Amino acid sequence: MSEVTASSLIEIDLGGNIVWKPDFDYGINPAGFVIHAAIHRAREDAYCVVNTHTQAGMAVSELGCGLLPPTRIAMRFARVAYHDYEGVAVNLDEQERLVRDLGGLRSHDLSQPRTACRGVSIPEAFDTIRRAELACATQLRAMAAGAELIMPSPDVQQGTARLYQPDVRRPYGLLEWPALLRKLDRLDPSFRH
Repeated sequence: MSEVTASSLIEIDLGGNIVWKPDFDYGINPAGFVIHAAIHRAREDAYCVVNTHTQAGMAVSELGCGLLPPTRIAMRFARVAYHDYEGVAVNLDEQERLVRDLGGLRSHDLSQPRTACRGVSIPEAFDTIRRAELACATQLRAMAAGAELIMPSPDVQQGTARLYQPDVRRPYGLLEWPALLRKLDRLDPSFRH
């Protein structure tokens, strides 16, 4: 991943047609297209879709309990959609089921073995996936301790989830994204090329 730059990305349309590609010998990822195109096509507000396969996200997607709400970060994801793993997502007919399972949720977790979030902006999608990863990692650490998890009351869970909706407070990523870009510029500005 350290070699990915703006100029190494392929741009495709919702039909899978290449709009622009760098001068490299690789094509598009069919599974990535199936997942991302389905969400972009179904949701006009899905400006950015992020799909990861992190250790914590994959581990939580394998748990029968899914993502639990013991922390305030996890309560942000009180409403999570799950889509059962059907194998590598290369069949276009999976798009219909994926969109059905997604429903009207703003951000979501796709079970087994991937985590995906969407946002109305790149900063929002990035912040959402970053916090989903943090929620998954925190849950796994707490569960590994072997003690009983302390769950907030349903009222606290619902109230916290409501307060974490982007239309209630500031949009996600608004403050974080510019700071992260400045940090990247200090570490290695070549990502922009």
